[in-house]
Amino acid sequence: MKKQSVGGQAVIEGVMMQSKDKRAIAVRKSDGKIVVKKNKIKSWINEKNIDKIPFLRGSFVLIETMIEGIKSLNFSSEFFLDEDGSEEDAFDKFIKKIFKDKANDVMIGISMLIAFVLSAGLFIVLPTAVGGAFARLVNNDVLLNLIEGVIRICILFLYIVLISKSKDIERVFQYHGAEHKSIHCYESGEELTVEHARKFTRFHPRCGTNFLFIVMFTSIILFSFFGWPNPIIRIVMRIVCIPIVAGISYEIIRFLGKYNNKITKIVAYPGMMLQKFTTKEPDDKQLEVAIAALKAVVD
Repeated sequence: MKKQSVGGQAVIEGVMMQSKDKRAIAVRKSDGKIVVKKNKIKSWINEKNIDKIPFLRGSFVLIETMIEGIKSLNFSSEFFLDEDGSEEDAFDKFIKKIFKDKANDVMIGISMLIAFVLSAGLFIVLPTAVGGAFARLVNNDVLLNLIEGVIRICILFLYIVLISKSKDIERVFQYHGAEHKSIHCYESGEELTVEHARKFTRFHPRCGTNFLFIVMFTSIILFSFFGWPNPIIRIVMRIVCIPIVAGISYEIIRFLGKYNNKITKIVAYPGMMLQKFTTKEPDDKQLEVAIAALKAVVD
């Protein structure tokens, strides 16, 4: 049987897996039971055939992935909010009162907006501001863009290292490792069991961590063509170019997942090394959850 292309995401005490037409979320509750939610994928990107247009599809896939990622996180968090006896805060109640059955969509939109603003501030405004301090010492636009890119990568690395110190994030990173191990097991043609999945590496070339690093590297090359204008124009140009960077990066990550040779290994190597921080070795129970989600989308 031909293997499907499968991807995933770690969530709170669980894993989301996705094939071409199915998506499943497996979560281990506090009582030890594994709950699996499975549904068929309805993607307007596929329906409009946008997924067949190279470079254009990348930014749309990124947006859709973020939306589904937030939904998956919300689903997994609901189990533990109920168990803690936590009540909705005033803001959630206000949104539900105003938007009623559209409240979840509004909350996802707000979450994405906040994430975009924070990401733009951390990975666009801050690097270009710090890089601008070198303009008095360096009179070369390409070199200034390179310095800004290196600063951006350093911020990403520092951010990942800092959040990995959290116990809650560490468990998410363990489930991230379980996701990769189970996908490797499936792609290798072995039976999907904990014993078989355990022996595989927790690093995968199609990982979102690789995508982030490729985005950083692609942006360095692309932005070097625009010179070094004043700070406001630099920031605006970098924001406007996000869809272009995402489109190019998406094609590169697809290429890395499709081929396994010396060139792809060299390109993927920095992102694979970064996965040492974004993934942790999972235990058998976490592998069991990842396999439950994977089986739900490939059986």
